Amino acid sequence: MSSSIAPRLSILWSFARPHRRTLAKGLALALVASALGLATPMVTKHVLDALGSASSLTRPVATLVVLLFVGAAVSYWQWILLGALGERVVLDARESVVRRFLRATVPAITRSPTGELVTRVTSDTVLLRQAAASSFVGLINGAVMLVGSLVLMGFLDLVLLATTVAAVALVGVAFAFLMPGIAKSQQQAQEHVGRLGGVLEGTLRAIRTVKVNRAEERMTERILADARASAAFGVGAVRRESLAWTIAWSGVNLAIIAILAVGAWRVGEGRLEVSGLIAFLLYTFALMDPINELSQNVTALQSGIAAAERIRQADALPSEEAAPSAGTGAGAPVRETRGLRRHQERPELSELHELREPEELRDDVPVLELRNVTAAYGPDAEPAVRGVDLVIPRRGHTAVVGPSGAGKTTLFSLVLRFLEPTGGELLLDGRPYRDHTHADIRARLAYVEQDTPVVPGTIRDNLLLARPDATTEELRRVLDDVRLTEKVEGLEEGLDTPLATANVSGGERQRIALARALLATPDVLLLDEATAQLDGLTEAAVQECVRSRADTGAVVTIAHRLSTVVDADTIVVMEAGRVRARGRHEELLVSDTLYRDLVESLRIATVTGAPVT
Repeated sequence: MSSSIAPRLSILWSFARPHRRTLAKGLALALVASALGLATPMVTKHVLDALGSASSLTRPVATLVVLLFVGAAVSYWQWILLGALGERVVLDARESVVRRFLRATVPAITRSPTGELVTRVTSDTVLLRQAAASSFVGLINGAVMLVGSLVLMGFLDLVLLATTVAAVALVGVAFAFLMPGIAKSQQQAQEHVGRLGGVLEGTLRAIRTVKVNRAEERMTERILADARASAAFGVGAVRRESLAWTIAWSGVNLAIIAILAVGAWRVGEGRLEVSGLIAFLLYTFALMDPINELSQNVTALQSGIAAAERIRQADALPSEEAAPSAGTGAGAPVRETRGLRRHQERPELSELHELREPEELRDDVPVLELRNVTAAYGPDAEPAVRGVDLVIPRRGHTAVVGPSGAGKTTLFSLVLRFLEPTGGELLLDGRPYRDHTHADIRARLAYVEQDTPVVPGTIRDNLLLARPDATTEELRRVLDDVRLTEKVEGLEEGLDTPLATANVSGGERQRIALARALLATPDVLLLDEATAQLDGLTEAAVQECVRSRADTGAVVTIAHRLSTVVDADTIVVMEAGRVRARGRHEELLVSDTLYRDLVESLRIATVTGAPVT
């Protein structure tokens, strides 16, 4: 085995290693089945010898029958064992990749097309099944069968063995020459399948845009380009495989013809019995089985190695740090604070307020603080935010405004810990982010994205994402807060309506996302233009809900429509990744030209809260 193959093979073996005991059982069964198969020609020779000597045929024939049934039972057991093992290997691989994807950092996941990542879990793991579960067994068993056949053929006649070895050597040279090309073609074909999946997934997500721009044929050609490339590499692999099989078949058949000629001559010379020649021919006919098994498993091994390498690429994805230990004290206060914040919004639990630790929720300690924070999306990228200082009080509404590219979304990514700062630090309750786990931080936050993607499942599933223990009554309460009760009750399955089939508009999706965030009763509610797709009446109702929320907790809004934030307690103006100004609406209109330009561009009157319509 070459030095370049060994590391790649070790990657494949890493998937099979946890199941090595089952593999050993499968190998033992395979060797037993092979031994029974190797014994059959020898027993057949005894049957023929008995015919020539008028001896009883009962014993050798009975032996053949026993070999047949025992061999069938062993093979049946082996197939079940290795088949089930293959499914377990696939399940383990899928579980590992899915967990890795969902624990990876947001930039690491968003860097690759979603469809390409999906192929790692679907088609790549299928290719892994045979390679990791049965190829190792098949290769060893095939090699044992081949060597065993050759040894027994040598026992029958060395001259005929030399003829056979020449044919087998020819086949071996052909496979050694052709297999690397087969593996490369299969790997390239699978890579193009991954690219196809990525482009197709993105195209289907944007199907309305594609159709409006009459780009169906162009996108079809772009997708099919990868399909054609995959097919071309697949055809190349098939051609090489076909050539290898043709050489193998021709070599064995050439050996049979040579054996017949040489064997007939040796029988005529009295140097070989007819029964020995027939037994030798039976071994020769059966020689295709181990050659077939070896070649198939080598091919499967090559495909499996390529798939294993693609699957293991997921291990290189940077993951979010697991946690500081519970001893840091970060975990317990977080859970307590979340529960107490929920009590604040549920009067029936007001008697539990006394359990709150005053030190944890002192109003003079900001719930969030950014100190001289700088961040970039890559080691060589320009900073997206520079030297940002920002204080988020425990209660009140803070709005962040600015032109595109000002760093508003990056600010949220930092707060949500999707992105780590390259300078400065963030604090939660006066404690640095590094002293908290990702989960602890996000347990205190709720986030409504601008695009409000729908999580697969029902309306109930989407609402329960942050608080799986919420009651149906609590779900109805937040739906009422965002004016969705009538819509949901009008659906045939109500809360249990799958969102994939529900006729839900973009604005309704936004309100479902906002209801989910309100249900979590967070300490900080982060809204990325959460009312952008709402009509005027619904927006007013939702804004009232947000104002009510700001009375008991912190609300931070990224605003592209300034009409939603003119009554915010603090407005932060960003430009080119820096905080340019901060203050209330009336103050900024007087003191900051950029804010005034933003207001004027959206035709908002200078009277607080009075947008021009």
